[in-house]
Amino acid sequence: MQKYKEKVREGFFVLIILLIAFFLNLFLVELFQTRTLIPMIFVLGIFIISLNTQGYFWGIASSLISVLAVNYAFTYPYYAFDLITPECVSSAVVMLIVAIMTGALTTQLKQQEKLKSESQMERMRANLLRAVSHDLRTPLTSIYGASSAIIDNYDFLEDDQKLKLLGDIQKDSEWLTRMVENLLSVTRINTEDVRIAKSPTVLEELIDAVLVKFRKHCPEHDVTVTIPEDFITIPMDAMLIEQVLINILENAVYHAKGMTELSLTVHTENDMAIFEITDNGQGIPNEKLPTLFVGYAGAGLTPTDGTRRNMGIGLSVCSTIISAHNGNIWARNRKEGGAVFGFSLKMEDTYE
Repeated sequence: MQKYKEKVREGFFVLIILLIAFFLNLFLVELFQTRTLIPMIFVLGIFIISLNTQGYFWGIASSLISVLAVNYAFTYPYYAFDLITPECVSSAVVMLIVAIMTGALTTQLKQQEKLKSESQMERMRANLLRAVSHDLRTPLTSIYGASSAIIDNYDFLEDDQKLKLLGDIQKDSEWLTRMVENLLSVTRINTEDVRIAKSPTVLEELIDAVLVKFRKHCPEHDVTVTIPEDFITIPMDAMLIEQVLINILENAVYHAKGMTELSLTVHTENDMAIFEITDNGQGIPNEKLPTLFVGYAGAGLTPTDGTRRNMGIGLSVCSTIISAHNGNIWARNRKEGGAVFGFSLKMEDTYE
């Protein structure tokens, strides 16, 4: 189905370019009473078509159509076909050569670009796998150690010691669950057959849902929220955008050493809703900023709790989700200290 739609789109593109070339030639003939530019304009059209379509078919087809158009409308006898004239044969040969050479060149360039993209994707997968392996090892080791301690020393442990060990197991299990959800989100969104199902979401309800979940995971941290008073709806997959906001808020808790203030601000600019999460912690090392959203930035960062290192994974998920919503995501350090993570989404009309 996707290939069929692409062929239809290319067909419309070819038709538009050929019509532009045809009517442009009619205009120039009428204006300057000269036909010297006609072949060059059609050759330019063929070049543009070959450059912007897949394979050789459309380039060769547009060459043949151009030859027929020149022969019919711009070669004596006018508005009649005479395909055996030397001018017609030479025009056909030149246009076919242009189409084949351009098609070969663009096909080769696209294949090289595809190989380069696949190579980069493979490196990103390898980096992501290394980061995931590293991030999963610590909580799994903690769970194994705590459960082994309970089993081996059950009769000798006090009840409060057992509860503490069980609580640690529960926290690490919850963290692992969220990590798996992050990875599943990336996998689902990166699948070509899956499309984001957007529905109008009320901004205030979205923020309330995020705060409820965040306070459940991090009850000791308060978030200062500032949102517009207007009634705002934004087309989105609400569960995925909630995950983005929670990931960024939790990253601030786990990584922003010395943080005492955490805020979530939403404002509008034209038809965009801008979300920003700000902290007053240690900021982001400048060398980490360029790779912060590519899946392995967290491997070299030490979190404040000494156990979790999922910053790169979580931000990779955030970037994937926002990109799937056709939005932008960014991060920067604040001059006064701390960091700002933000993203933008196209919103529906606002109502007062």
